[in-house]
Amino acid sequence: VQLVESGGGSVQPGGSPRLSCAASGFAFSNYAMGWYRQAPGNQRELVASVTSSTKYADSVKGRFTISRDNAKNTVYLQMDSLKPEDTGVYYCNAEYRWRSGIQYWGQGTQVTVSS
Repeated sequence: VQLVESGGGSVQPGGSPRLSCAASGFAFSNYAMGWYRQAPGNQRELVASVTSSTKYADSVKGRFTISRDNAKNTVYLQMDSLKPEDTGVYYCNAEYRWRSGIQYWGQGTQVTVSS
């Protein structure tokens, strides 16, 4: 099983990067896909998740968009209007929809929002 994130880096406030997570080794369409982030000194928190519907943290609603392409086994996070408080390590997560406790994590990608 692999979840490989890409698209992070240093961004200015107001920027619009897109994160990608390429999945392999499991039946992608049977998993809820999510993006979590962890800022220094903070717990990892859910940013957005997607099955057939989407869910967002209140802090990113209206600015971030999660999407998935089941044909490419890839999940995306379009981040718009970035703020310094969006800085953190962003992790891709896959959680099996039909039984609890089965999930996978990517290695994380750093997003730093700074002028």
